[in-house]
Amino acid sequence: MDASQEAFHTLSYYTLSHPDKGYFIHQHIVDAYQAQIATEFSKPISILYALVGLYLFLEKGYTGRQVQLAHMQLSRNKQPGPQLPLPVLRGTVSIEDVLLLPEGNIRDKGIRDWCQSVWDAYLPCHKAVADFVTKQSV
Repeated sequence: MDASQEAFHTLSYYTLSHPDKGYFIHQHIVDAYQAQIATEFSKPISILYALVGLYLFLEKGYTGRQVQLAHMQLSRNKQPGPQLPLPVLRGTVSIEDVLLLPEGNIRDKGIRDWCQSVWDAYLPCHKAVADFVTKQSV
């Protein structure tokens, strides 16, 4: 297991044991991580869903649970999505940066900042993602 995967597992332990179960912050780290580590070998649908999750969270104010439900709705529709180019740089904040923050509100804000950093890196894809979400009536 590489250091990035180990960091993901460590942060997952934190998010899955988070006291606010209704919010489900774990979904946000899944989406940020997937979008940040994506390669040309990643499944296009995994990149699309990660970006949809970040869009719904950061632009539409969805909770992690609402994003999870939206992903489930999209899976039932099975409509093809747009081809999304991978940016060279995928954000200025990393999962390791988030893990350096103390647990609680500070780390939770760090998760949001990480998500925003990754979402911002995909700026050329924002319109395509928003159009896809609108077309799918999510």
